Amino acid sequence: MKRTIFSALLAFTCLASSAHAEAIRIATSRLIGYAGVPVAMAHGYFKEQGLEPELVFFDSAQPVAVAVASGDAQFGTAGMSASFYTLAGQGQLKLIAAAAGDGRGFYNLAFIASNKAYDAGLKSVAAIKGHAVAVTQVGTSLEYAIGQAARHYGFTMKDVEVRALQSNSNVIAAISGGTVDAAVMPSGALLAPLAKGEFHLLSWAADVEPNPTGSATFTSTKEANEHGDTVKRFLAAYRKGVHDIAAAFTGPDGRRHDGPTAPRILEIMSKFTGVAPAEIAKAIPYVEPEGRIDAASVADQIAWYKSQNLMKGDIDVSQLIDTRYALQVAGK
Repeated sequence: MKRTIFSALLAFTCLASSAHAEAIRIATSRLIGYAGVPVAMAHGYFKEQGLEPELVFFDSAQPVAVAVASGDAQFGTAGMSASFYTLAGQGQLKLIAAAAGDGRGFYNLAFIASNKAYDAGLKSVAAIKGHAVAVTQVGTSLEYAIGQAARHYGFTMKDVEVRALQSNSNVIAAISGGTVDAAVMPSGALLAPLAKGEFHLLSWAADVEPNPTGSATFTSTKEANEHGDTVKRFLAAYRKGVHDIAAAFTGPDGRRHDGPTAPRILEIMSKFTGVAPAEIAKAIPYVEPEGRIDAASVADQIAWYKSQNLMKGDIDVSQLIDTRYALQVAGK
């Protein structure tokens, strides 16, 4: 009898707790590098913080930033884009954590070539000079990766033709059909067609120029100012999620090393992205264990977007990173 009463009370407590959970909306895309939130969801970290997250999906980074700035979502995880920095420069957005990036031994973005162009001699990133290179949208981390390659190999953005095709599926169709010579894409979207031989991998972006804060998690300035407790609870859950990813795939030396929890994290990533675990394992991005932001990386992105006239206005990194909530890489 006592056990029955206790079970009933426990069930009632759980229902009451769930009923009082604060609903939050998180804008993102189904990409491997954005897995901090789904891992935190799967492990119950948001529930521990009294939060009930709803994911809202977009095909590229820019609409994620717009959704958060407009208040359609309280938080966003996406690649850093000129659109994001422009909205942030207008005082609408704040960076609160890193998501993922390109680090030595970790793979997030890739340069690929069509089979037609590859057979004609396009066999390295240095050789993309003079070619058409596809991205989903201009002013995104994909175009920034081309800029890093140009800086690394000594050519300019005027030496390539950047084509914005709006979605990853359009980029894959163009590269597979040979209507563009090359492309920069996130790993999750390209792994399956790459395995089928639809195009060639030229290089991972990390092997050209690492970008530790290629994607990040952010909120609106209004949310940060008016709902600080929600932001703190969100980050408490989120940081546990990114920590679990880093712990699964990073060795003591900071290099890629799969630990005993890797299969479980791969399973969660697979459900989130729709990509098979075995394929995801080939392209794990760099994830900072505490979600700390590399301010120098962010500053370089801002400077590059401005140099290409892709963003409007000025923004100081110290104003962009909300130090009430964000952690930064030491010395940055």
